[in-house]
Amino acid sequence: MAKKKVTGIGGIFFKTPDPQKTKEWYAENLGLKTNEYGSLFEFRLSDDSDRKGYLQWSPFKDDTNYFEPSQKEFMINYRVENLEDLVKELKANGVKVLDEIEVYEYGKFVHILDNDNNKIELWEPIDSLFTDMYEGTTNK
Repeated sequence: MAKKKVTGIGGIFFKTPDPQKTKEWYAENLGLKTNEYGSLFEFRLSDDSDRKGYLQWSPFKDDTNYFEPSQKEFMINYRVENLEDLVKELKANGVKVLDEIEVYEYGKFVHILDNDNNKIELWEPIDSLFTDMYEGTTNK
């Protein structure tokens, strides 16, 4: 049985001239609860419906260099398992890995380019951190 790689969408990032105005528009017109980063969507994990997962929606200033070297107006973040093993496999398959794995309290990240030179962010999340933030608990 093949290892599960991508487990879902972790985030949708896009460029806009005025991220704050865009967040306000989405909050007012579509009811998104926004913060400095955008909006966080909660869902239940299909493999364990007692656990919550999260998707980040974030508008970026249109002159951001965060999406480089891609010239696209968007970047998708995919939720993955076993990021270290996946990066080794991607490198062995000739996939362009743009940086080293970075570790934060909310998960591990790395960036790659797909066959169309779209920058993709891979995220091995620690969902419990977001659950704790939303529910006001400190258990991790």
